[in-house]
Amino acid sequence: MTAFDAHDPLGIDDLLSDEDRAVRDTVRSWAADRVTPHVADWYERGELPGIRDLARELGSLGALGMSLTGYGCAGAGAVQYGLACLELEAADSGIRSLVSVQGSLAMYAIHRFGSEEQKQHWLPSMASGEVIGCFGLTEPDHGSDPAGMRTHAERDGSDWVLNGRKMWITNGSVAGVAVVWARTDEGIRGFVVPTDTPGFSAPEIKHKLSLRASVTSELVLDDVRLPADAVLPEAHGLRGPLSCLSHARYGIVWGSMGAARACFDTALAYTREREQFGKPLAGFQLTQAKLADMAVELHKGVLLAHHLGRRMDAGRLRPEQISFGKLNNTREAIEICRVARTLLGANGISMEYPVMRHSTNLESVLTYEGTVEMHQLVLGKALTGVDAFRG
Repeated sequence: MTAFDAHDPLGIDDLLSDEDRAVRDTVRSWAADRVTPHVADWYERGELPGIRDLARELGSLGALGMSLTGYGCAGAGAVQYGLACLELEAADSGIRSLVSVQGSLAMYAIHRFGSEEQKQHWLPSMASGEVIGCFGLTEPDHGSDPAGMRTHAERDGSDWVLNGRKMWITNGSVAGVAVVWARTDEGIRGFVVPTDTPGFSAPEIKHKLSLRASVTSELVLDDVRLPADAVLPEAHGLRGPLSCLSHARYGIVWGSMGAARACFDTALAYTREREQFGKPLAGFQLTQAKLADMAVELHKGVLLAHHLGRRMDAGRLRPEQISFGKLNNTREAIEICRVARTLLGANGISMEYPVMRHSTNLESVLTYEGTVEMHQLVLGKALTGVDAFRG
């Protein structure tokens, strides 16, 4: 019988293939070399320097549009993509957000709903990281209810003219292309917008207390004129952007467990070494109770992510099941981080340790791609058959 592994108490590694482990280990090694030694400084400064170089490196790893096929994309399985998200977020949520928005939102929208010309033009350069993408859905006054969006597009001859604002857009001010959703006379449509188009601007949002090592922007569209072929031909109505969000939420199910793992590992190592009252903190019953509860929720969350990944690979994953995972794993991850902070005492707020950084990042992860309340209502509707979103 193999020895008990405090970092894999359920033996989840046994569920992974050699290829799965190779993907995980490659991303873990890259993050340990290129992100972990620097991210506390980036976070403290509130910037992500060298983001274009990081994007190209991630592209060379095959991490951008990782689960998509063709056009220079890796064509990896859903579990492999999830493992990559977990390792990236164990370094920092901002890095995983960069990858998620690029691959699961912007690239996925073009791959799933775009014309062949759009795919050929944009996807290879996005997969390599030469072009960064963003995804414009959320607005200043419409977050959880995208059906209320005010951004609109009107026909002018054969062209489209876009006007409106988008808010809290990851990668916005460094993007070369934006997928923007707008209201039209034909319903909600998606548009592929080169960011050098006149009338388009993306001022960066400053003074954030979460996701500080990440580029977050507003998108401003003032009479942005686009040709007829800028519209995503296969996307009609809200099902288009919502399907993209489901793909991104799946990555969060895994990624949030990466942040939780980093905090658990930190707390475990710290309590083994830190002495109080003549013995290590790990020797006290209350400490062990906290660590045990953290481990249970962490590895239950990883098992849930793995199960959803296998269902996605089999083509059987439903949006409600993704909501199940996003709701549980983000909620449990932030609680694990908070408990880890208590185990580190005052050191828990120090940038010397990753705990407070992960905890504050998860405040954003808890909210974006659907708040706790929205996913509760998705599950509530699935369980009861009654729609409680409006009233």
